[in-house]
Amino acid sequence: MRLKSAFLAATLAVTLIVPASAASFSCNGVSAPDELAICKSCDLAQLDVKMATLYGVITKMVGMGQRGMIQDDQRAWLVQRASCKGDAACISTAYQARIREIEGLLSDIYSRGPF
Repeated sequence: MRLKSAFLAATLAVTLIVPASAASFSCNGVSAPDELAICKSCDLAQLDVKMATLYGVITKMVGMGQRGMIQDDQRAWLVQRASCKGDAACISTAYQARIREIEGLLSDIYSRGPF
């Protein structure tokens, strides 16, 4: 019982020390203002993970031509996100718009199912 209590206490201590955000990219050594803002914010990190997950799904579900267009759009979006610098509201708005775009593409694919 003492060991279990010690383990729980140690786990709680580590949880309080380690940042809660977990972006889709490593936060070690980031220096870009937008990436720093994402790494410092749990909300932005969650949006980042959601967008990255949706992006991964959509790029697996489309043919090469459409995949290339989606990848080009993603690169352009990353430039747009970077233009937000460290402005969390701007970054959040950019993520929400990109998530809506990808969800729209997925809805279009789903409407043509079954697979």
